Amino acid sequence: MNERRHKVVLVGDGAVGSSFAYSLLQTTPEVDELIIIDRNEDKAAGDSLDLQDITPLESPTIIRPGVHADAKDADVVVITAGVPRKPGETRLDLINKNTAILKSIVDPIVASGFNGIFLVSSNPVDILTTLTQKISGFPKERVIGTGTSLDTARLNVLLSQKLNIPVNEIDALILGEHGDTSFGAFDEATINGKPLKEVADLTAEDYEAFEDAVRKRGGEIISRKGATFYGVAKCLAHIVKAIIENRNIMLPVSAPLNGEYGVKDLYLGVPAIINTSGIFKVVDYDLSEEESKKMLHSAAEMKKVLDSVEL
Repeated sequence: MNERRHKVVLVGDGAVGSSFAYSLLQTTPEVDELIIIDRNEDKAAGDSLDLQDITPLESPTIIRPGVHADAKDADVVVITAGVPRKPGETRLDLINKNTAILKSIVDPIVASGFNGIFLVSSNPVDILTTLTQKISGFPKERVIGTGTSLDTARLNVLLSQKLNIPVNEIDALILGEHGDTSFGAFDEATINGKPLKEVADLTAEDYEAFEDAVRKRGGEIISRKGATFYGVAKCLAHIVKAIIENRNIMLPVSAPLNGEYGVKDLYLGVPAIINTSGIFKVVDYDLSEEESKKMLHSAAEMKKVLDSVEL
């Protein structure tokens, strides 16, 4: 009896997409087939050839360029396609450009008979993840966005540097929008399992500075090298691995809120359990009063944007 095959389709072979493909092949050998779709067919073909060259050193994954119809029997469709953010531009500035691109991707993939999980990283990710679910009509748990996974990684790096502690000993989350209304869940953060606020001598101003630095880090990277891609690509690969391997691990992603945190009918960055079913469960942290206000503010800003979008 043959083991079940696992297939991933990548739509968007830019810097994020190609970095994701490279990371996925190194971390998830269970993926038997990787299909790369891009408007630039030569780029998709070239990257497929280039990535094939690492398979002798990793796993015998079939890698090839493809079309939307190839998603029919895929486990996961990863969407990184879209117009990237320019220096000085906010993620929300991208909404009108990327909504049209999103619809041109989701419609034919659904028409192919795809019955897997959509994973979105295109910005603004919380908005586009919400719209992917609406366009596709898929159950909400089968549509996921990268959310605040990248922001959370950035926070842990900054805390590690500030406190001179190895980054893998820190567990601190950024919640809310992947953008300007994100906030740190510092009351719930730990270092080696102990509350951060008990272990570290940090002030309220320090915590605000961390939040501000996380929000500005993407813009700083863009201003220096033109784009950010390694971090979010690794987050994408990590989420796909959790799905393919049915890992049941908690990750901060764009997840559908149906009353959790006082928010409904919206995807926002919150901790959620990820497995083969997609979002198995949203973890509803008991936030402090101040953190709850920040979450509601983030949701309100996202809803303003959503209300302005015409599908």
